[in-house]
Amino acid sequence: MGQQTSLYQKHLDCAAKMVDFAGWEMPINYGSQIEEHNQVRNHAGMFDVSHMTVVDISGADAEAYLRYLLANDVAKLDTMGRALYSAMLNEKGGVIDDLIVYRMSFGYRLVVNCATRDKDLRWMTQCISGFSVSLAERPHLAILAVHGPESIDKVCAVLDQEQATAVRGLTNFSGFESGEWFIARTGYTGEKGLELIFPNEQATDLWDKLLAVGVKPVGLGARDTLRLEAGMNLYGHDMDETVSPLAANMQQTIAWEPEQREFIGREALLEHRLEQQAGAMPILTGLVLEQRGVLREGQKVVCEKGEGIITSGSFSPTLKHSIALARIPDNCTSCQVDIRGTLTPVRIVKPNFVRFGKKVFD
Repeated sequence: MGQQTSLYQKHLDCAAKMVDFAGWEMPINYGSQIEEHNQVRNHAGMFDVSHMTVVDISGADAEAYLRYLLANDVAKLDTMGRALYSAMLNEKGGVIDDLIVYRMSFGYRLVVNCATRDKDLRWMTQCISGFSVSLAERPHLAILAVHGPESIDKVCAVLDQEQATAVRGLTNFSGFESGEWFIARTGYTGEKGLELIFPNEQATDLWDKLLAVGVKPVGLGARDTLRLEAGMNLYGHDMDETVSPLAANMQQTIAWEPEQREFIGREALLEHRLEQQAGAMPILTGLVLEQRGVLREGQKVVCEKGEGIITSGSFSPTLKHSIALARIPDNCTSCQVDIRGTLTPVRIVKPNFVRFGKKVFD
């Protein structure tokens, strides 16, 4: 039996189909993945993401350490509660993990993927030499994500007045501390919403209150189609330790300035950038199949400049046709996907398909 979050029984009570996910027993759906997907796009849904790893970083050198550890620059976090999306790279410029880092009153909080927990913690510990910092994993904290056009109103309905006022004042990628709670406007669906981090023992109460105001539970299946529609990467699929962020549509996670900031992987990335400028670095792009058929991970993509591969693909419940993320040669204008031995034409689009429930590509 795998590890269980504090909401495990609540998932069973809601008739969840449980599956193993990186050693955790997690809900894949509660009956209909498409209905759960549409619930988030049209109303509000909640995801138990307590399996993710929370690491708090404090000490005199916390900022300096993270400016060295991460490709993005935490010096940008100029106010308390601000959030930053970043990659943690190896010396060759490959992506060890992607993560969110928040500026906190005690220092910084990182939320990293559960499947990469062990190697992330090893790497963070390995890179700590010379810095006066302390790393503390927080397994006692639950994480509940609530997303959808009604999410802010629904969450505010179950919070106290002070918390609700603070939530309504949040902008994207910002958050606030409230005792042992931390609430932020971050997420993984392409909809507005919140991620709430709080003690495990309070999780079932919050779950029940959200159910009572009409927020419905959503499993990992719909979470995957939602993030794919939003063009958001999934670690281990769209990037990993062998892939440069420049080949994973993650340019925004690299802070090149100031030039004097040394961070792990910088020298390799400078070489990758030269390859990119020469058109020799592959890109992660979007593909659209508007006829019958399904785009799936692992399918070969044939372009006029060579071959590529689909890294994530699925039927899009919002668009009613298949979409994918694919790594292909740069500067291609057309391509085909090998679907069961048949080369099928697809359109190349920006890797962002749906935002706030609406189609965003031409």
